[in-house]
Amino acid sequence: MQDHPWHNLPLQLGRSLDQFNKAIQDDAQFLAFTHTEHIPTPITFAIKSTTDDDAILLTFSQRYGYAKVGKSTDALFTLTALPAQWQGLFTKNPQMPYQSFWGLYGQNIRQDGVAVLGDQLAFLKYAHVWRVMLDALHDVFCGANDLSPQPAQTDDFLVGRYVFVENAAWGRCKIFYEQSGTGPTKIVFLHTAGSDSRQYHGVMNDARMREQCTMVAFDLPAHGRSFPSPKLPHGGYFNSEDAYLSCIAGVIKRLGLKRPILCGASMAGQACIAAAIRADEVGVCGTIPMQGCERVEMRREWQDKSPLVNSATFNPEWVYGMMCPTAPDENRQLLWHTFSSQAYGVYHGDLDFYFNGWDGRGRVEKIDTTKCPIYFLAGEYDWSNTIEMSEATAKKIPGAKFQRMPNLGHFPATENPALFVPHLLEAIDHIVTSV
Repeated sequence: MQDHPWHNLPLQLGRSLDQFNKAIQDDAQFLAFTHTEHIPTPITFAIKSTTDDDAILLTFSQRYGYAKVGKSTDALFTLTALPAQWQGLFTKNPQMPYQSFWGLYGQNIRQDGVAVLGDQLAFLKYAHVWRVMLDALHDVFCGANDLSPQPAQTDDFLVGRYVFVENAAWGRCKIFYEQSGTGPTKIVFLHTAGSDSRQYHGVMNDARMREQCTMVAFDLPAHGRSFPSPKLPHGGYFNSEDAYLSCIAGVIKRLGLKRPILCGASMAGQACIAAAIRADEVGVCGTIPMQGCERVEMRREWQDKSPLVNSATFNPEWVYGMMCPTAPDENRQLLWHTFSSQAYGVYHGDLDFYFNGWDGRGRVEKIDTTKCPIYFLAGEYDWSNTIEMSEATAKKIPGAKFQRMPNLGHFPATENPALFVPHLLEAIDHIVTSV
């Protein structure tokens, strides 16, 4: 390891620090995140290789930041990784999982050699600040990533309304839904855990989709623009397979949709698999799970519902690094915003289903694809529900289809609709011609 060029971070990054110290003073996101009087004293964190004690020290206070070479012992907390891992992170247009430190440290694929040393609470509280500072250092060192272009939208074709839907778990809920398109194929979109259906605006405004499909997307109770469940206390929201599928079936029935296709990512991808198992009950003719598999084994974390951590900054940071780093910036910012804007405990309650509640083992094999075709789509930049996990599940289902999606991550429909829609249309065509 001592022979690796990144065994000592100051040797690689030290010459970029003067430029970084100028750039960070004008970084709009850094200035917004540190615009508070509640950083009473400067906070210093470090990044270092596991093979050397020399570190880069990054310090921030109210609307001010700088970096210098030093020792990690002078930092409140230290992000440490192997030399090759730091090299991957400080690469232009990085490959998965090097698009974010969270890709090395987060959830079910925590990499060997990666650790956070020191004050764990400070690491969580200031996740949004240290991430932005690392992003700025990355861009100074190797150049900003080559973001995909996206034409400015001039018209919007979505119409939103409310409907009341009732189920045993959540009671009678006032649910917001949006519609778009006049095509013959009916499709219902499901948002990810802790977010809302604004994730599908790019897809629902796409001319190809509007011509071929009549599209519906709705916010689960307590999410986005939907009202909270009247049966649950604040912070007491939970999700389960039965509650989720009952709500989906209720929306389909209430809107008079006749056996639509169901499509969703992450938690919603798992729901699409569950709906394929229970197709007659839910009322769907086919499903398109994105970033879904039969089971996600993860140790349950509580940072997203900690009274000591601001969930409005921590929750979006946890998922921000699951995207392709070259996705259009405005779409990445939308995802950060929607995860930041949800009520306390909502994201945690959804993860009750995604992490530990959903279990399709021994059940997915029974999906009848002659009655309910299922087409898996998987973005290659996802380190939470990886493409390997999705493909392994698809192979267990006779007649199931699987498609890998380059340059997309955990939120393919939102990250880059222009890249995603052709994959989606292919999946829709397969289902339409199979039923």
